[in-house]
Amino acid sequence: MTTKHATSTDSTAEPSGRLARAVAGEDLRLGDRVTLLDEIVEFPSFPWCLDPQFHAKEEPVRVRYLPDDAGEPLTVEAICLPFVLVRHASDRATTLDLRRHRLVRLSRPYADAAAKALSGGGKKKKKKRDRCR
Repeated sequence: MTTKHATSTDSTAEPSGRLARAVAGEDLRLGDRVTLLDEIVEFPSFPWCLDPQFHAKEEPVRVRYLPDDAGEPLTVEAICLPFVLVRHASDRATTLDLRRHRLVRLSRPYADAAAKALSGGGKKKKKKRDRCR
């Protein structure tokens, strides 16, 4: 009896740790490393002059966009659905509303490497001394 093992050239093989996966709020755990995938912004519909047959005037227009800080690792600190308190690599805390933000779980190696790079890696730049006396 032979068994087929997934190889790196197998198109059905999933590259472990290289694919961020969308995560539902119920599946979040303290300490998870996540990032923003997209954000939904709502605008009033009346200035858009939309056809009322397709969009009611009372309904807001929802626009999905990709945030500038997508990919920045965030650590889940506290959860009270639909709100999630996260900490950035720069040690700044933010509350996210999961009704507006979609999160993905990051692999631990990527999250650690990105957090280290974004926080300066713990290295301080040396100041150049003025040689004039």
